Amino acid sequence: MPRKQVVTKREIAPDPKYKSVLAAKFINNLMKKGKKSTAQTIFYRAFDIIREKTNQDPLDMFHKAIDNAKPVVEVKSRRVGGSTYQVPTEVRPARRQALGMRWLIQFAGERGEKTMAAKLAGEIMDAANTRGGAIKKKTDTHRMAEANKAFAHYRW
Repeated sequence: MPRKQVVTKREIAPDPKYKSVLAAKFINNLMKKGKKSTAQTIFYRAFDIIREKTNQDPLDMFHKAIDNAKPVVEVKSRRVGGSTYQVPTEVRPARRQALGMRWLIQFAGERGEKTMAAKLAGEIMDAANTRGGAIKKKTDTHRMAEANKAFAHYRW
């Protein structure tokens, strides 16, 4: 990080099919070893599965799933004196979105379906309906922050 200049955020081009910047960011997070076309194929197949199963717009369901998976508060370790405290802090909007996407991808990979597209579709549908691994992770994070509310005065 530079000492004096402000770091400029790079503009991300919207994805070619849905013209959504959020979808493009999700595809970039899904990508491994630079294989963007594979990540796009997985993402679009997941959307096709969602459309088949629910007869709803998959992009709306995807936005709802991301919003449901976003954490509001998290705990950060803060060393005071000789002991370490878990201090609850608010999450910046960009980090909220990144955590929500990361958790959706992580818990989709741990599901039991056969293909990654099916796993991702299942996790998106579950998150849109406020259940699934990503939502559980969010509630656990919120519960941890609530439990450590007494250390909020150590915030920096």
